Amino acid sequence: MNLDIKLHKEDLPDEITFSDKIAIDCEFTGLNIQRDRLCLLQISSGKNDAHIIQFNKDNYNAPNLKNVLADENINKLFHFARADLLFIKKYLEVDIKNVNCTKIMSKIARSYSDKHGLKDLIKEFIGIDVSKQLQTSDFGGELSEKQIKYCAQDVVYLHKIYDSLKKILERENRLGLYNNTIKFINTRVELDFASFKEDIWSH
Repeated sequence: MNLDIKLHKEDLPDEITFSDKIAIDCEFTGLNIQRDRLCLLQISSGKNDAHIIQFNKDNYNAPNLKNVLADENINKLFHFARADLLFIKKYLEVDIKNVNCTKIMSKIARSYSDKHGLKDLIKEFIGIDVSKQLQTSDFGGELSEKQIKYCAQDVVYLHKIYDSLKKILERENRLGLYNNTIKFINTRVELDFASFKEDIWSH
């Protein structure tokens, strides 16, 4: 697959627009919101493209990107939205609405499996065995070509994965359950932001 990958510094260019459904992924220096920072945000329109925004760690003023993220008419597809939304909330100061998460979809739809990572979903629904070796590499400095390609593959497949999982949810009469579950995502992020990490539903 030939990918159209573009790396942008600090913000999206003025001329770039998106339709009503985009895939989004982020890269961090770690997963601790108190210690680690947002390094990259990737967007795909679902047409084998990836726009990678590399942030200035001292200035997260990205007005074009923020306008896209804040647009409630755009459906935003994530994989593990909980982490991405948390870092976007802190560093870009945007509470994103109209969210879907393929990890949550997978856990509700694919009860035949206990593997819900993006690598597993790409293998099942796209038929490609991608490497996640660079998942733990340093995204805070200069990016290698391999890192850029890795970042792109995390978003270019999400539209097809979303469509495949939605079909299963519809077939198994679980779409309503998923829709009710995903409504909680922003509250879950608020709980994370307030340092409530435990399962609040447990005894």
